[in-house]
Amino acid sequence: MRVSRQSSTSTEIILSVEMDTTDEDPFLDRSYRRTVNQIRVPGFRPGKAPRSIVENYVGRTALVHEALDFMIPETLDRVLREEDLQAFGQPDVEVLEVEPVSFKAVVPLEPVVELGDFRSIRVEQEEVDITEEAVDDVLERLRQEDAPWEPVERPAQFGDMLNVDVKGTIDGEQVVNDEGIDYIPQEENVLPFPGFAPHLEGMAEGEERDFVVTIPEDYPREQYAGKDCSFQVKVLSIKAKQLPELDDEFAKGVGEGYDDLEALRNHVRERLNEQEQDRIKQEFQEKSLEELLKIASVHASDTLFQRELDAVVEERERALRNQRLDMETYLRFTGQTEEEFRDTLRPGATERLTRYLVMRKLGQEEEIEVTDEEAQEELDSLIGEAGENADVMRRMLSTESARENLRSSLLNRKVIERLAEIARGEGEATSASAEAETEAEPTGEAADESTPVDDSTPQADDQPEEGA
Repeated sequence: MRVSRQSSTSTEIILSVEMDTTDEDPFLDRSYRRTVNQIRVPGFRPGKAPRSIVENYVGRTALVHEALDFMIPETLDRVLREEDLQAFGQPDVEVLEVEPVSFKAVVPLEPVVELGDFRSIRVEQEEVDITEEAVDDVLERLRQEDAPWEPVERPAQFGDMLNVDVKGTIDGEQVVNDEGIDYIPQEENVLPFPGFAPHLEGMAEGEERDFVVTIPEDYPREQYAGKDCSFQVKVLSIKAKQLPELDDEFAKGVGEGYDDLEALRNHVRERLNEQEQDRIKQEFQEKSLEELLKIASVHASDTLFQRELDAVVEERERALRNQRLDMETYLRFTGQTEEEFRDTLRPGATERLTRYLVMRKLGQEEEIEVTDEEAQEELDSLIGEAGENADVMRRMLSTESARENLRSSLLNRKVIERLAEIARGEGEATSASAEAETEAEPTGEAADESTPVDDSTPQADDQPEEGA
């Protein structure tokens, strides 16, 4: 076998591999054993024809093609070991010839990631501020949710529930024909067309009204954009929500019940405080990562970015299938070619891989790891939170890939938490980094050997799929 390097950079190597008959024979032997049971050779019982007979019968090239699926990856693995190369992700392979087999492999290497002076990153953190107005808004929503609809004898207002007959025509074509439907007019309600709802305000029960709505030029359904729709509307009934008094009795009926209104307000305030803390924490972590990305540099093989784009495209196709939509129909609906569709996803894929590589490098710099105990605690926590679905969750997490994804997620969380510590100016560098900095500083006297050394690692979610 002849192996040559066509080109080599810090992020990828292109290898050319030419196999000879001796290299191919073990693989053709496996191909023969697979093929001999699938064909009938005259004069031989099924599965008993010798390799030479089978090779003459189907042709050597057919056996080679049958073997390519395992011949090339296994050969490439051997070449990488012999060349002392570590691929970072799946190499991109192109078969050049099959008689004899030769192929080209673009092998992505460990990306070169420089974090810059990441320990100088500082981000201002927002303070939690829960106003009484925010608490009042939640209480008002609770009143609205529990309030029953009751008939009213007055003209319609925004927020009422109207039972109406509606007919609408555009250029003589009837586009709306509904009878006895419930409709809640609101300023933000754009159905059946923007501008319809305000015309219902002030109508009385039993009243009929004719009016024209001009549909906006930017309306998504182009066949109606900019046209006039003539409506005929009859109001059959008007109902309004009868809001309960915001008092102790109301509080006792919310959820499992509260002793009084003040207890309910305190509960709402605590929940809002928790939600606001979570929001602020997530925003702070995201801003910290954005600051890190500004000063970091990433140099990686184009193959890695292409693989990441492939993964994003596959995810989008899977999402479309879940909506009972195939890619061909989606492209026709959006007026895009497949290449144009990929181009729209390319920036997001590039950003996702870049964030992953930067976070990975930060984890290495800060020596952040996930112990078996931490992984088990996370596993137990997820199963415990599943409640009556605990057995289902346990089965889902029983595979090796699922457990590895769980460890990756936990590691990512620890890294982003460490980055947040740095951005707040909290925590010291990890032991290895601190020792390196100490050794680099000139000192006038030897360190006191009795001084204890803290070698603990301070503990600090955006990740591409495995194989990126």
